[in-house]
Amino acid sequence: MSLKPLGDRVVVKFEEVEEKTSGGFVLAGASHEATKVAQVLSVGQGIRTLTGDLVAPSVAAGDKVLVENGAGIEVKDGDDKVSIIRESDILAILG
Repeated sequence: MSLKPLGDRVVVKFEEVEEKTSGGFVLAGASHEATKVAQVLSVGQGIRTLTGDLVAPSVAAGDKVLVENGAGIEVKDGDDKVSIIRESDILAILG
């Protein structure tokens, strides 16, 4: 299955980050971080203005982006866990 987002939504896969405490416990993801890095998998068509013009998204599949922590919803795409976010939740494209 391949997800095709609608409107200004973007399908991303977040990079898994593991951190260990001094006691050796593994913390899943950097839960204290304000942002997360993700790979863009697919992008919607964009949004329409009040006059009906289509505004294309600023990101494309394959881009690495910086996203606000906690943005979007997590879904399963086959065996993969991916997230669907709004383009406005993307803070920057990483070069």
